[in-house]
Amino acid sequence: MSIRFVAYLRVSTDRQGQSGLGLEAQRHQVEQHLRVVSGELITEVLEVESGRKNKRPKLAEAIALCEAYQAVLLVAKFDRLSRDAHFLLGLQKAGVKFVAADNP
Repeated sequence: MSIRFVAYLRVSTDRQGQSGLGLEAQRHQVEQHLRVVSGELITEVLEVESGRKNKRPKLAEAIALCEAYQAVLLVAKFDRLSRDAHFLLGLQKAGVKFVAADNP
């Protein structure tokens, strides 16, 4: 049985979101990780929001989907979740399973 994943892609600005800057690179890393681990992608959640904000609606949606499907939250790089180690630790303590494609 393959591992299920919910991909969370985030860019910081509307311009990045509209132009696709960064998104395609994130998708590529996510797809590579899925191939390497023979993972199953449940869905992809995209957010245009600063990583400095801890309350991000689309991240909350992605986490809820992970819980519903018993999936792992997959990001291209940890900084797409947060640059704040305390935030990442909080996710871990809350039981959210997550992995970064560039740091499996």
